[in-house]
Amino acid sequence: MANTHLTRRSFVKAAAVAGVGLPIVRRSQEILERGLFSDKDVPHAREQLLKLLNEERRSYGLKALELDPLACKVAAAHAHDMATGNFISHWGTDGRKPYHRYSFAGGADAVQENASAADNVQSLAAPGILDDLREMHQAMLAEVPPHDGHRKTILDRFHTHVGFGIALNARSLRLDELYLARYVRLEPFTNKAKPKATVSLAGRLLNPRHSLNQVDVFYEPLPTPPTAKFLNTPRSVSLPDEHKNLKPKLPPGTRYTDGSSGDFDASTEGHFTVRVKMFRDEPGIYTALFWVQRPPAGDAFPGAEICILSQ
Repeated sequence: MANTHLTRRSFVKAAAVAGVGLPIVRRSQEILERGLFSDKDVPHAREQLLKLLNEERRSYGLKALELDPLACKVAAAHAHDMATGNFISHWGTDGRKPYHRYSFAGGADAVQENASAADNVQSLAAPGILDDLREMHQAMLAEVPPHDGHRKTILDRFHTHVGFGIALNARSLRLDELYLARYVRLEPFTNKAKPKATVSLAGRLLNPRHSLNQVDVFYEPLPTPPTAKFLNTPRSVSLPDEHKNLKPKLPPGTRYTDGSSGDFDASTEGHFTVRVKMFRDEPGIYTALFWVQRPPAGDAFPGAEICILSQ
């Protein structure tokens, strides 16, 4: 079993660092190649990466992941952004981070991202590109502590789904892996609100034996397009520091250690309603991160994540 102990701090602050490069060793390719890699080869490449990923996870006693269409779409857009702009980063050219991209595309799962790049690839044929993609993924799995953020993401025991984004621009190849933890189903909600407004988030846990442990609400200013230097400097991505913690309401007469009685309603059948207030006067993005807990009193883990644009 892989060591995938997760804490709130490790998820919020210690995300994987983008920037794994692939040393290309093939040097004897023909000048004219047949069967050049194209969009039609992407579904097969995704299937092969999923097969490789799940073989790796099973070897560590972990459950296989399912391929998610929305995650593939979001990852593909970011991979294309990186390949076109000739950079590798968790940030896009619009300044958005992975959880922004996935949530505003309609996703509601907790998100982690791995990104990898290979420049000056020698073969543009489909088999050669597929070999490169495998090597890029395996290089991330081969990381050793303490610089093993990508490996931890690949072997996270709470992940349920994954999406692969693949983009080739000239001889620059980009791979974006978007890992999801899907444990909550939210009812339709608005992802836009005015400052100081309140958004109601209702839903249920997919496993009624689980409980909603806490909801952390993070605030950050509206993103702005980063400089080329920023995008080409390897750095980890994290949720912002400014946040508020919301806890489930306790039975009458009981209190948390801070003296409060709780903030949201949650039933024993897994249903809940959380009211998220836009607590700043300034425009920005609020991210609600739902922490799920398995019985009996297991470690809490991210089970859903959504963003709300306030302006």
